[in-house]
Amino acid sequence: MLFRSGQVIWCDGIRSSEDGQTQYHLSEKYGYDTFWANASAFKPLTAEDIAPINPEAAGKRVLVNVNQQTLSCFEGNNEVFFSQISTGIKYDAFGLPDDTFATAEGAYNIWRKAVGFHMGGGAREDGWDIIAVPWTLLFVGSGVAIHGAFWHNDFGTPKSHGCVNARPEDAKWIFRWTSPQVSYYPGDVTITNFDSTIIEVIEPLY
Repeated sequence: MLFRSGQVIWCDGIRSSEDGQTQYHLSEKYGYDTFWANASAFKPLTAEDIAPINPEAAGKRVLVNVNQQTLSCFEGNNEVFFSQISTGIKYDAFGLPDDTFATAEGAYNIWRKAVGFHMGGGAREDGWDIIAVPWTLLFVGSGVAIHGAFWHNDFGTPKSHGCVNARPEDAKWIFRWTSPQVSYYPGDVTITNFDSTIIEVIEPLY
């Protein structure tokens, strides 16, 4: 069963603590982290939480504007969703250009979706390791994704290592609206064809 509290994670056990608190044993489906936590901090994730939004609509596409730090969802020419985001950092700590973490322009198909995902990377000195990243839509083979970010609230400013950060509630909407659809179990789907929603990343000069 899935649970959430900003993050999305699996519950595979339950117990009562010494002080009478109900606790869940939480683990990642594709990670190594497991821990016990008070049940009051989590809410069951239901099938309704991942039910598709307007699945019959034609011409769906997601537009990520790097310069404006915005994301829009379109059905044909109609914008049906808009949010601020945080894409990849384009300048280093000294204000010098550094495209290492830039979110690259291009048109991509979603190739994997997972309700919760373990993300990590970088070198030992400046690496990152985050469990239960919610509402992940991978669209570049190197690991670039749209996903919920619960660790900051500075949307509208580049912050990421190349992914597209969104508020968890916004990422959830995008996750449900885009194709392919994801079933409650296993909460994860990978596709090998191009029958999925297009993510278009642009960096206009204006």
